[in-house]
Amino acid sequence: MSDPQTDPVPGRIMAAEMAEQPAVLQRILDEGAPKIRDIAAQIAARSPRFVLLTARGTSDNAALYAKYLIEILLGKPAGLTSMSTTTAYGAKPDLTDVLVVTVSQSGGSPDLVASTKAAREAGAITLAVTNNPDSPLAEVSEFHIDVLAGPEKALPATKTYTAELLALYLLVEGLRGGDGSAAKELPALAAGVLDRRTEVKALAERYRFAQRLVITSRGYGYPTAREAALKLMETTYIPATPFSGADLLHGPLAMVDNVSPVIAIVPDGKGGEALQPVLDRLRGRGADLVVIGQQAEVDAASAGFGLPAGVPEEVQPILEILPLQQLAYEVTIARGQDPDAPRALAKVTETR
Repeated sequence: MSDPQTDPVPGRIMAAEMAEQPAVLQRILDEGAPKIRDIAAQIAARSPRFVLLTARGTSDNAALYAKYLIEILLGKPAGLTSMSTTTAYGAKPDLTDVLVVTVSQSGGSPDLVASTKAAREAGAITLAVTNNPDSPLAEVSEFHIDVLAGPEKALPATKTYTAELLALYLLVEGLRGGDGSAAKELPALAAGVLDRRTEVKALAERYRFAQRLVITSRGYGYPTAREAALKLMETTYIPATPFSGADLLHGPLAMVDNVSPVIAIVPDGKGGEALQPVLDRLRGRGADLVVIGQQAEVDAASAGFGLPAGVPEEVQPILEILPLQQLAYEVTIARGQDPDAPRALAKVTETR
């Protein structure tokens, strides 16, 4: 955690960790991919019936991304678990031939450890995806993937999130016998996105005095919307509500007016196509619409940040979140707060 007395530059740690992300992505491709491929092959040989994903906080958004990958690329049903069913209520589901993937940066939260242990005892194939191979979660799991992000000291998770996304993508690719080639250009592309910080700083001025934000997307972009909202809330303290575009149309759209700030993540692909009716309705209501994603949609919005074209949709979330992490950082600095150490937060949240 940043100490104002010894580290007088607010946000120095978060900024440094965001900047590390291209190197972390490259490390996963170079060092982690062969190990992930081997684990995926061992799991695939056991033909799991379906997949359950367990996580909290930022890692829960990474798990949601994996849910989309599993259902779309593997054609297997996948769900996000409710840990309290086992840790609080003592439920004992039959998890024979089920793959349970637990995602956690630290691997130290007691409820994650307890639910994973219970899943293994219930017959599940258990896999931990963490940034700590020596964690209690890794110890109780049958398999473990190290996301190789290195120590993360700022309280807001940045590099561990994108590392989890890439590791989970490579896992799903391995489970289906793919080569993961869609990810090979990500480190260079991520560096290019992060180098455009001045564009994000200009966007941040729109939100310095914001009272609330709505963030929306569809498909692979929806986990990005959730993670962006979380980052903005935990650093800037601005209430930010994430919605699937489809859910936004089912009522919450009524709260959007011509002074409402809305951030839309518009993927280049089917998710962006599905979001078009939502964008049309938002424009019709005169919303202050900022778009992250397709350049054509950025040009049609109030403002935005265009992302590289031609990137396969399933890995676009790894790039989509980068300007949104920077946005959270810049808005926090503009509001006179320290993004390294948001109030009331701890790096390891020990829920039960």
